[in-house]
Amino acid sequence: MIFKFYDTLPQAAADIRKEVFVDEQGFKDEFDSVDSGAIHMLVFDADEPIATCRFYPREDGGYLIGRIAVRREYRGKGIGAEMLRAAETRILELGADLAFIHAQVRAEGFYCKQGYMPFGGQDLDEGQPHIWMKKSL
Repeated sequence: MIFKFYDTLPQAAADIRKEVFVDEQGFKDEFDSVDSGAIHMLVFDADEPIATCRFYPREDGGYLIGRIAVRREYRGKGIGAEMLRAAETRILELGADLAFIHAQVRAEGFYCKQGYMPFGGQDLDEGQPHIWMKKSL
């Protein structure tokens, strides 16, 4: 797998996010102004883009990792965990040591296995239950 980072949203990342969040999960407000200021990661299998995420600094000095999406046919192969580790490494290189995720509640167990701990209560994002999680890097 190859991990590449971008200062603008690549079309391939937008395509993966649309496929996963809009087409599969029914989210409507997938793209927002945060995209213009975030670091975007694309994961490639050879030349094929297979996964993406974005991350950006918070006011408290940490980084928020979000829009984590893996194409259906590549799920269950550890790509999400590897992508998180790559994002965390880049965040450390940027001088921060705390990462946050606003996770879908159904994915909480996955993030706990990656070292993220829930804090605060649940809330809704487009009607889907989400929970805030954080990890010291």
